[in-house]
Amino acid sequence: MREKKVLLIIESCNPELSSVPLVGYNFYKAIKRFSNVHLVTHCRNRGALTRCGVLSNVTYYEQTTFEILYYKFICFLSTYRGQVIWPIRHALQFPIYFFFDKFVHKKFASSVGKGEFDIVHALTPILPRFPYKISHSCKDGAVKTPFIIGPVNGGVPYPKGFKDVARREFSYLNFIRKIGKWLVPGYRKTYERADVILSGSTYTLNFIKKIFPHTSDRIKLMYENGVSDSFFRDDALYTTRRRGPTLADGDAGHENGHTSDKFQLLFLGRIEPYKGCDMIVDALGQLTAVERSLLKLIIVGEGSQRFELEKLVAKYGLEEVVEFKGWIDHSEVSSEYASADLFCFPSLREFGGAVVMEAMASGLPCVVVDNGGIGEYVTETTGVKIKPHDRAYVVQKLKDIILSFSSRTENYEKMRAAAARRARTFSWDNKSLELEAIYSGVLVGSSGKTGELISSV
Repeated sequence: MREKKVLLIIESCNPELSSVPLVGYNFYKAIKRFSNVHLVTHCRNRGALTRCGVLSNVTYYEQTTFEILYYKFICFLSTYRGQVIWPIRHALQFPIYFFFDKFVHKKFASSVGKGEFDIVHALTPILPRFPYKISHSCKDGAVKTPFIIGPVNGGVPYPKGFKDVARREFSYLNFIRKIGKWLVPGYRKTYERADVILSGSTYTLNFIKKIFPHTSDRIKLMYENGVSDSFFRDDALYTTRRRGPTLADGDAGHENGHTSDKFQLLFLGRIEPYKGCDMIVDALGQLTAVERSLLKLIIVGEGSQRFELEKLVAKYGLEEVVEFKGWIDHSEVSSEYASADLFCFPSLREFGGAVVMEAMASGLPCVVVDNGGIGEYVTETTGVKIKPHDRAYVVQKLKDIILSFSSRTENYEKMRAAAARRARTFSWDNKSLELEAIYSGVLVGSSGKTGELISSV
């Protein structure tokens, strides 16, 4: 069987950034393992991709001076006191994406229509509100070419018990998104033409099914995040972390100078209200002096809530317990996981949450709020999921869970091993195999040139 020729459209594809651009690049690598890929991406990714050896089979969209100035303008309009107003930012960004999409169609409509590609796969933006004009050429050309979109993710609402956080995150402006998806030209046609729609979470999968009920048989669940090999620890399944003093030891362990063996909690992410880091600090603030003395919380990241968190730490007198590390290079993240004992990430509405997968790969049990994608990663054997009833409930549960885990019971060690095993299912190696199976399936189900491709095995 000859290698599949794929037109891969990833507007944000950058190995040197985090979040969506890094996800895009990892998908590019995963698909390139089994396909002959031609990548279409934005010129802002050129430097990073070149440094990673992507020198051929790539087409860059060159932005205009107007677009550069416009982006600076919308960043100004959608920022309030250092915090991004995402509903406005996403709505105002559409014209920028529109120019990119128009370029892709103009550049590749003819070749796609002639059947020069076996598959067209569009990945970013990950939000399920953007059209792809190239889907027209896939279905209306002389040769029908399978079109795949996604994974797409988003739309998870704030829990009802956290209306105050929702207001701080400008959720009252989300109506802009709801209106926008009906006004954007080509949005509905894109999803109607897709041969496969990959959804990054069960919530988004059900959301798409509700809007486009006739696409139910074409929607597949695929988390957009994966785990790179660098996060898997060779000893995660077979060795236990050092055993330091526990609450059962009383003050003895602390008096014997085992401060380096404190049970270490880790939070890693943007410090924003919806991420819930302040609830971890509140939980620690309710502990006794003895209980606190055996714990350490490392906070890695920055954000608009940093100053507020520092004041909260001072209020509870937790200066010796909580350490702020700020932003660190992505290459240093794995060492933070390796030094920790428990990953605490009570984000109230997380779509991707790659940090949870990475923590699990490092053998860390994870404590998360069960609302969104991360609630699907963590199971009863790999961590704890907290129902988002309200703030007081989550804080109390965090306190109880931290105290329970800090005793380093046999169940804790079993969770470490189970977390590492489950993380293997999220590896990019596995995702590459899953994508290859999806590609093969859609080719088998199509006609024309793709029938010749399959029959040549």
